Order: sequence, then structure tokens, then C-alpha cells
Amino acid sequence: MRWSRKKVLVTGGASFIGSHLVDKLVERGATVRVADNLSSGKIKNIEGHIKKKRIEFLKGDLRDTSFAKNAVSGEEIIFHLAADHGGRGYVDLHQAGPASNLLMDGNLFYSALKAKAEKVIYASSGCVYPNYLQKDTKKRIFLKEGLVAPPYDADNMYGWAKLMAELTLKAYYREYGLKSCSLRYFTVYGERGVENHAVIAMIARAFVGENPFSVWGSGKQIRNWTYIDDIVSGTILAAEKIDDATAINLGTTERIRVIDAAREVLRYTRHKAKLVLCADMPTGPLNRVADNSLAKKLLGWRPRVKFYDGLHRTIDWYFSSKNKKEVRAYLSRMLTER
Repeated sequence: MRWSRKKVLVTGGASFIGSHLVDKLVERGATVRVADNLSSGKIKNIEGHIKKKRIEFLKGDLRDTSFAKNAVSGEEIIFHLAADHGGRGYVDLHQAGPASNLLMDGNLFYSALKAKAEKVIYASSGCVYPNYLQKDTKKRIFLKEGLVAPPYDADNMYGWAKLMAELTLKAYYREYGLKSCSLRYFTVYGERGVENHAVIAMIARAFVGENPFSVWGSGKQIRNWTYIDDIVSGTILAAEKIDDATAINLGTTERIRVIDAAREVLRYTRHKAKLVLCADMPTGPLNRVADNSLAKKLLGWRPRVKFYDGLHRTIDWYFSSKNKKEVRAYLSRMLTER
């Protein structure tokens, strides 16, 4: 696919992941429109592009049918990243907000279909995988795409909404021929990330000098955090190569315990603090790691950034760009909110 002058919509394009995607699409010469209500996205993430008139920015809520129709009008490729979402605290403690994604996704997909968009690339999540498969930290589990099947057991309302969106796109492809791909992102981190996700939260705690230093759960939970640059490259490759509504994991196969990530944050930042485990706080699935062999096969994609390398880059960015007084003022709220 040639991106030069390709008409592209990025929903949620002022957000952490969305803004990085916008950067790369602009580099490739695409004609980019961003639709975002700025409920969690930040205009500063894309204001350089706006000031230089590299992109068009539409502020509005995609749950509003008229706004969704306006956003997709005339667009060829649609990257749908907008969602009511947050980190583990938000996903576990808030169900009504993520439920509204059912309306948002439905509006967006139907509007894209009616506008005769060429393709929809959907930001799904590892939260679609059955919870019952992810309970034992002693097992060496790698989640393959085909495991998302009856009996479904998604992760809270957020995971169910993502699953319903995937199934909707499959139906639209079979019945109407709307090209699409669903990308199951596994725990993305990196520059511009926010404190309601675990990696940035741990970095923020070190930044403000938290002591004792809190780690939610037993610390034995296993994750495969995936660096933002790898996520964006996989997302663009999917737009170039996948048409048939296939769902594909984008994640590393590294198996990182939360407690080990916390210890590395303390070591790298030289913050000497006592680690305290908070067993009563939300932890989510205990063993969530992607199998990424399908992405390698279909996209030629493989993650390039090892977790600890990406973690160090992210720490360097956070420490050089944040204000301690400001972070202290909002950190406790952000751990469970958007």
C-alpha cells in the first residue's frame, strides 16, 4: 500500500498509542484526520501537526452518530483506536464506561460501511482472551488467537466490548465485504503513556519518591509488556496486508513478573524504597502472554524492543518531561481512573 496522500482517519489519535500512529502516518505522507473527544487523549500530543497543518483535527464523541458519520466521510483507511479505557484499576472497577464502547464501535463500523471506506483497522486487546486460561502462574502459557472461542470468558466489560467489536467486523466482512483487521494489543507502554497503566504508574511512583513502594497483588502476575514503536509498526503492517477481518496478536513473548519490573524501575532510577505488596488491589489475569507467531507469518512482524530496554527509554522520557508537584497532585486518582 502506498500511503502518500492516502486519506486516513485515526480515532483516538490524540491518545498515547494514537498519537504515535499519527506521527508515523504523517511521515509516510498520508492525509490524516484525527477524531478525538480528548477525554483521555491530549492535544499536546499532536499539536505540532495541527499547527503545521499536517493533519485535520475533529473534536467530538464517536458515540454520537452524526459525529461518527462526519468523521469517516471521505476517508479510505480507518484506524479505530478510540475507546473508553484505562489501566487495570479502571478495567476492574468501572464497567459502565467501557460498556459505552459497544455503542461507539457500532456507530463507527456502520458509518464506515455506509461511507464505503476501504478498510477498518481495529485496536482490540488481550482482554478478549478467556480468563479461565490465565489463572496459573506456574504454567508457561502463550495465548494463540484461536483460543478466543466459545465458551467466551472475556476480561470485564472492557474485554467483552472488544470481543463484540471483533465479531462485528467479522460479520461485516462476510456479509458486506468490509475489509478489516483486529489487532489484539498486549499491555502497551512507552513515551506518552499515562499513569493508569502499570509501567508508567511504577515509574511515576519512583519519580515522586514513594516509600514504601506499592506493587499491586502478589507481584507474581506475568505480563508481556509491548513497546509503543513495535505496536505502531505492527498496526501499519496490518493495514497493508490484512483484509479478511483476521484477529492478530501484537505482543512480545517475554514473560515478565510485575515484581521484577518494579525492582528494575527502582534499580534504574536509583530510588531506594521498601517494596510493599497490596493484595487487595486489582491484579487482573495472573498469566497473560501472547503467542505472536501469526503476526510473524502474516505481517512479517516481530517485536524489536526488549522490555528492559524499552523500560529504560520510558523512564528517561518520564523523568525528563514531568513535574513532581503536578504528578503528586494527580497520581493517586489516575491509578484507578482515566
